[in-house]
Amino acid sequence: MVKITPNPPTTDETVSRAQSARNKKFDDAATRTLDYYLNPKPKKETSDNPNTIYRIASDVDSECLLATLSENLASANAMIGDLASDLEGSRRHVALGIQQVVELSELLANRALDIVEVR
Repeated sequence: MVKITPNPPTTDETVSRAQSARNKKFDDAATRTLDYYLNPKPKKETSDNPNTIYRIASDVDSECLLATLSENLASANAMIGDLASDLEGSRRHVALGIQQVVELSELLANRALDIVEVR
C-alpha cells in the first residue's frame, strides 16, 4: 500500500512564508479599498463640450474663481442699477428685483471668498 505524502513536505517555514504573503496581499487590497472610498482622487474637470464657447482652466484655484465671480456680480449689479434708473413702473420693479438677487449673490460670493482655504 502506497502512503500519500506531500511532495515536498511542508514545513513550518514554508507555511509561515505563504501566510505572510497572503497577509500582505490582504493588507494591500484593504489599503487600496480604503483609499478609494475615503481618499478619492479629484476627478479632472473637463469642459470639452463643443457647445461651450468659454472654458475655465483646470488649474485655477477656488480663491481666484470666487474673486472673479464676485467682480462679475458687482459689474452686473452696477449695470442693472443703471438700467433701473432709466425705467419706470413695473419694468423698474423687475429690474430692481433682479438687482436684489444679484446683490445677494455677490454677498454670498464675498462670504465664500472670506472663508476659502488658500492652498
